[in-house]
Amino acid sequence: MKASDLPNVITFIRFLLLPPVVLLLLNRHYDAALLVFAVAGFSDALDGYLAKRYHWTSRLGALLDPLADKLMLVSGFVTLAWLGLIPVWLVGLIILRDVVIVTGAIVYNMRIEKLEAAPSVVSKLNTFAQILLVLAVMFSQAFQPLPAFWMDALIYGVLLLTLWSGFDYVWTWGRRAWLRRAP
Repeated sequence: MKASDLPNVITFIRFLLLPPVVLLLLNRHYDAALLVFAVAGFSDALDGYLAKRYHWTSRLGALLDPLADKLMLVSGFVTLAWLGLIPVWLVGLIILRDVVIVTGAIVYNMRIEKLEAAPSVVSKLNTFAQILLVLAVMFSQAFQPLPAFWMDALIYGVLLLTLWSGFDYVWTWGRRAWLRRAP
């Protein structure tokens, strides 16, 4: 293994952390789940830092890193919804947005040109808000219930950012596809 493989190894470890987070949540060990989820978040920051700082980027890493992030978030949301701790409709909306974006990316890549996409600012805000909501729910269950106002603000903040980022992706990439296809 070369040093330049380290970001991909860290990303792979994040995939391995998925089952423990889900099992810990299902068994209502919220404190341990919070710790493992936080380790996964730290590993995401670490692999990103290493890849950018030392130019250890790769096409594989560019594909696996966001997939690991998305799987961690979606598995957290689905599990927390299963436990009745966040609204099912919000999880459905989050998954629908992701399906629309992935489907659009596949079609764009197949019919227009090779996709070299980077997340938009609103998408990064959306991801941050989603992570914050998952962490807040786990913290609230593990240690101290957070005020209902804060939880409602996080839920509706995620709702608004999910809708906004979904529309932003559809508009931006739909427009780009239209312009690229024009003769």
